[in-house]
Amino acid sequence: MATANLLTPPTTITPPTALALSQKAPLILASPPTSTLPWPLSLLFTRETPESWTIHENLLLAALRTGDDATARSLLDRLTARFGGTNERIVALRGIYEEALAGSDAELEKVFEGYEKVLKEDATNFGVRKRRVAVLKSLGRVGDAITALTVLVENSPTDAEAWAELGELYAVAGAWGQAIFCLEEVLLYMPNAWSAHAQLATLHYLSAPASLPALALALRHFSRAVELNSSSLRGLYGLKLIAQKLIPLLPQSQSQSQSVSKRNNNNNNPTDDDDLPPPNLSTVQKLEEIATSKLAEIVRLYTAGKSGWTGFDEAEVQAARELLGKAER
Repeated sequence: MATANLLTPPTTITPPTALALSQKAPLILASPPTSTLPWPLSLLFTRETPESWTIHENLLLAALRTGDDATARSLLDRLTARFGGTNERIVALRGIYEEALAGSDAELEKVFEGYEKVLKEDATNFGVRKRRVAVLKSLGRVGDAITALTVLVENSPTDAEAWAELGELYAVAGAWGQAIFCLEEVLLYMPNAWSAHAQLATLHYLSAPASLPALALALRHFSRAVELNSSSLRGLYGLKLIAQKLIPLLPQSQSQSQSVSKRNNNNNNPTDDDDLPPPNLSTVQKLEEIATSKLAEIVRLYTAGKSGWTGFDEAEVQAARELLGKAER
């Protein structure tokens, strides 16, 4: 559930949250983070802290989300004055600002050309490399974006964010195997990232929605997402959906499951994901009951406007409501 916090904003913020954050701009801009006293008194009475600049950066992004370009420019100017126009992070933030103001593909192309110039001077600026990918996506050049990200992860193989982005692009292109591989790389470096488990589960399901092995893998990763975050609406939705699809398939697969399990035990070898037997029917039914109960609770408390339960995305709550309604018919 998203909260309006300028120090640790959520990765993906809803429009109401972005608006709540951007409305704090006048107070921040009215109070300079640095002392106006002459040196050396400025060292003793400075208001500057690392947190103050984090707030400026996050407020800049929130202002751009809400279309407050003037406030965003003021914040960018203040950050530039403090850290310099050649600072890697400032260069990336300036690029984000220019992307937000671009009103056509031609203007985005100019932003892209600017990124190309920066990378010619400093090929190690990974912030600009990522912004370059964002522009390619906005221009609809998915193939070029995939190529750019492939180069990025080759040079920075532990960049989980880049792997996740690459997986998303492969999914858009319908390359399910490559997309799944990318999300597995994300979990290699961030094993407790519940959102990555939910995304990987989604990819397994989309890759083969009628396949028992794919559904079993999707169930496993949705279960892990819920285990890591019991309020994960996406995880709970996926858990219920996959369980519903698995239940009618499992009775006729129990004998096959037992034979696969017996063969694996006889070989005494670790099994790959694809070789694991389907889940037990009673286990799946229990998971479906848990997901149903939790989804119903979230929908009920969100609808009632209960404190602490209103931060969910409205579209996701509506999808959960519809899924519960189908199950009741």
